[in-house]
Amino acid sequence: MRNVIILGTGGCASEVTFYINDHNSKVPEGKRINILGHIDYAYNVENHYEKYNFKAPILCDIDEYEPKPDEEVLIAVMNIEFKQKMIKALIAKNAKIGGFIHHSVIMPENLHIGEGNIVFPFCILEEYASIGNYNLLTSYCFISHDCVVGDNNFFSVAGVAGSVKVGNNNYFGLRSLVIPHVEVGNNNVIQAGMIVDKNVKNDTTVFYRFKEKVLAIPKAN
Repeated sequence: MRNVIILGTGGCASEVTFYINDHNSKVPEGKRINILGHIDYAYNVENHYEKYNFKAPILCDIDEYEPKPDEEVLIAVMNIEFKQKMIKALIAKNAKIGGFIHHSVIMPENLHIGEGNIVFPFCILEEYASIGNYNLLTSYCFISHDCVVGDNNFFSVAGVAGSVKVGNNNYFGLRSLVIPHVEVGNNNVIQAGMIVDKNVKNDTTVFYRFKEKVLAIPKAN
């Protein structure tokens, strides 16, 4: 059994906790995860801890955390910039940044995947893909064959088709998709529902055309 500390007390931490508990109920004891507690800043604890009814205790402020050799930290936050800061802070403390992959995820045993990735239920990580570190994939995401994905990307029910290259620190909004052979650089925001069919360099937001409207036509009686 692995011992983990969850960094965060917000909505993402609530989801991660829920999925860990579900995971634990369906896997052998040796593959279960023991949540020791949470670390977070006081303002987050005040706003979120009681709201989400966490069972594990608050251990300390993030800055006061001192790693122990028999525990890992799961970074359960969705804000990419904040997560970058937390990764640097934990590495500076020589903390082990752990990952979590729900038992329902479809993936090959020999998948090339780094550390600190969190993968929610029902995702598909295909054979011959390569995935870096500290990525977070919500439920029903997919990363197809021959894709190369970097570090600290957030995928929200999103997918990348075959032979796509993704850099670091990108945000893929709800149900966004990247078609085959496209490259996405670093620090980009792909807004919800977008289909990316051209290369995207760095520091770019991809969104619908200017003044494009969504029309709702009522049904005639």
